[in-house]
Amino acid sequence: MDYTNSKLHIIFSDGSLGVEGDNFHYIFSYDRGGLESLNINGKEWLYRVPMPTFWRATTSNDDGSGFSVKSAQWYAADMFSTCQDIKVKIDGKEIEFPIAPVNNKYSNNEFAKSAEADFTYQTNTVPATTVTVAYLITPDGNVKVSSHFVGKKDLPDLPVFGFRMIIPTKASGFKYAGLSGETYPDRMAGGKPGTYKVAGLPVTPYLVPQECGMHMSTDWLKITRNSTQNNADNNNQPFTLTIKKDIKKFNFSCLPYTAEELENATHIEELPLERRTVLVIAGAVRGVGGIDSWGTDVEEKYHISAANNIDFPFIIEPEN
Repeated sequence: MDYTNSKLHIIFSDGSLGVEGDNFHYIFSYDRGGLESLNINGKEWLYRVPMPTFWRATTSNDDGSGFSVKSAQWYAADMFSTCQDIKVKIDGKEIEFPIAPVNNKYSNNEFAKSAEADFTYQTNTVPATTVTVAYLITPDGNVKVSSHFVGKKDLPDLPVFGFRMIIPTKASGFKYAGLSGETYPDRMAGGKPGTYKVAGLPVTPYLVPQECGMHMSTDWLKITRNSTQNNADNNNQPFTLTIKKDIKKFNFSCLPYTAEELENATHIEELPLERRTVLVIAGAVRGVGGIDSWGTDVEEKYHISAANNIDFPFIIEPEN
């Protein structure tokens, strides 16, 4: 393939796929089953391989209705789903899986107009189901992430369905275009559309840590950091990553803790030190209820049925 400035450089390594262009370098690991590195302008944006997420920390209303017990399978799926299949597409065409020794037929001069890596995960639920996460990269460095959940009628309702990125250091804040304040499907009426800036990664100070920080119906999100894990990188200049809607608006939370960390703390002082950023881009969010705290379930229209397929795409856009 001939090189032009409008093409991606594709690196077929023994156990990974590298995709690079001006000021960005992405690595997809076959062994770890996902996007291992999202390096933009020399700054790394991933601490762990992003995974589908199915769990949100239990709320008081979840406890009252017994929802967390009924849907406990999704807690295990959130932590232990496994990658079962990987496909690689170059310029829209699936190629023979380029692991060693197949990758030996490629040189270091491979270029393309697009590259795609698709990862299919299986949940350890009964019955099991699958989620496919497809990453499509274009020469401008944009990454279109498309998630597809395969519905199974015998599974309990989902707490959430989304995509979780753990970012190496704590963000200094974020800015977004969407609804004001914390919103959920059954708590959106008070949210006013606009552009909002949030300092730090605020966690609602409940006596018992629980789900918080969701923002519904978002057009775009910019996360800002001024530190990395590289001790030699001490210029402290802010740098950002942008998440944009694709065909429809997305929902997100941006916190210093995973759902499991919130779940396992019985008091706020049991939470660990804030060191990283946990970004959840959610395609489906269960309501939080609040009719009372003594057993009334969330209204049916705010449930997430696991019997239905769920699809949602969004775009990761590198800083210029």
